Amino acid sequence: MTAQGTCDQRFAQVSEEFDRNLGERGEVGASVCVIVDGEVVVDLWGGEAAPGVPWLNDTIGHVWSCTKGATALCAHLLAQRGELDLNAPVTRYWPEYGTRGKEGTLVRHLLTHQAGLPALRTPLPPGAFYDWKLMADALAGEEPFWTPGTMHGYHGLTFGYLVGEVVRRVSGRSLGTFFREEIAEPLGLEFWLGLPEEQERRVAPTIQADPPPAMPSFYVNAFSDPASMAALLIGNTGGYMNPGESDTRDAHAAEYGAVGGITNARGLAGMYRPLSLGGDGLVSPQQLAIMSLTQSAATDAVLAVPSRFALGFMKAVDNNHLPEADREGAHLTETAFGHAGMGGSVGFCDPAARLAFGYTMNKQGAGLGINPRGQALVDATYRTLGYQQAYGGIWYIS
Repeated sequence: MTAQGTCDQRFAQVSEEFDRNLGERGEVGASVCVIVDGEVVVDLWGGEAAPGVPWLNDTIGHVWSCTKGATALCAHLLAQRGELDLNAPVTRYWPEYGTRGKEGTLVRHLLTHQAGLPALRTPLPPGAFYDWKLMADALAGEEPFWTPGTMHGYHGLTFGYLVGEVVRRVSGRSLGTFFREEIAEPLGLEFWLGLPEEQERRVAPTIQADPPPAMPSFYVNAFSDPASMAALLIGNTGGYMNPGESDTRDAHAAEYGAVGGITNARGLAGMYRPLSLGGDGLVSPQQLAIMSLTQSAATDAVLAVPSRFALGFMKAVDNNHLPEADREGAHLTETAFGHAGMGGSVGFCDPAARLAFGYTMNKQGAGLGINPRGQALVDATYRTLGYQQAYGGIWYIS
């Protein structure tokens, strides 16, 4: 399998690594897009979207937690306009949320995974994730697992309802509508939170990861303690995490702001393009600075490995010192921010490098961060731009 598309000769290393992914690293179908100084320098795709079906120029797919970057950007647009105060109590916008120890939760805690609601204890009915009001009401009535603001743990599936409900209350529009009208359409992105039915034919179904030699600690905790946050996160979803459910029409149609986004590498890189250029009219330089600062960093109470978050975005993290099953992190620069998705897709920007990057695929990896296929593309991009790696894998400009 060979790549199709375009690649500036300066970025030949990215094309070479993309071909290696397809030929040597188990890639089935994928896309990668690199934008530097506002110009597309890499736009490649290849492999199969489904058995016997080639991955085409317009193939799209489920990007899982890369969606969180889109949801966070919606909140930041409202903050820039003065309509949303990130330091205000959530109850200013969502009064019903202020129960059972959540009265002091700030909007920023929702974005930094410090809200204490990475999962729900109350059993959810089938299809719960497709019922926005049900999920918002359930979260408003839940007791946090920790005092909000005192620690952080990945809100892998609840993030979209928590941040998205605030966006809905402030803007008067659903999260998917706000994202479409304020971000996707103005930027010309084929990126949806709530996929129109006429686009279904373009979606590459998700291929689950092969069982790893050793499970990451998150999954060990989930499978060994059914009352743990990890177990509740993946087990109490109304069936969303059942094999194949995320590929259903109901799942694609849902405006699901944690993991429901549908796009390709071009859409991810395109969303981050303005941010790579200092805001470029989408956000102000001042808001961009707020977006990029690390706010929470420590061993993650849910993932059981170190993680670092800005206000809604992942930051670079090096977990190379951990056992092999837990090593996947995010080898970026300290100025970069964005989000990876389950299985390894990733979108981010690096304003210092004037870089926007997107990578999507259908065959998932088994780790929790940027998988080796995506990281190889990131690494080739940074090498081309003249960056070097520190001992831990974090990139820096010499």
